[in-house]
Amino acid sequence: MEELYDTVYPPKAAVVDKFINSTYLFVGAPKIGKSFLMAQLGYHVSMGLLLWGYQVNQGSVLYLALEDDFSRIQKRLSRMFGMESTPNFHFATKSKALNEGLEEQLINFIKEHPDTKLIMIDTLQKVREINGDRYNYSNDYDIVMKLKQFSERYC
Repeated sequence: MEELYDTVYPPKAAVVDKFINSTYLFVGAPKIGKSFLMAQLGYHVSMGLLLWGYQVNQGSVLYLALEDDFSRIQKRLSRMFGMESTPNFHFATKSKALNEGLEEQLINFIKEHPDTKLIMIDTLQKVREINGDRYNYSNDYDIVMKLKQFSERYC
């Protein structure tokens, strides 16, 4: 305990000051704009632009848009940001599953882009471990929906 208390751990820089500084799961009903939110977040981080008045720690962003194709991503981004582009915002529409090499893919991306500040996976279902009983998106979704209903009813 003394060693733990005597050790100085440098704080991790927030991706978005006072807002995003770790790992988050964005969950919601289909078609409510989660992908648009992620695109906005990624664009602002890659450009170093304020996001809703919060400072952003600029760096490379990887967005695994695993339910999209590049045409759809292009249309979405051009609607949102016009033709202003950034070389720091990277997209992939395919990846390996968690138990088939996703971690290695992400490590390789970070090696190629050491300034990486944000990696987004859209959606979790697409990278779930294949035949993994421990991870079941349907069960997770049911649990989240029950908690959401409880919160709406009692909070």
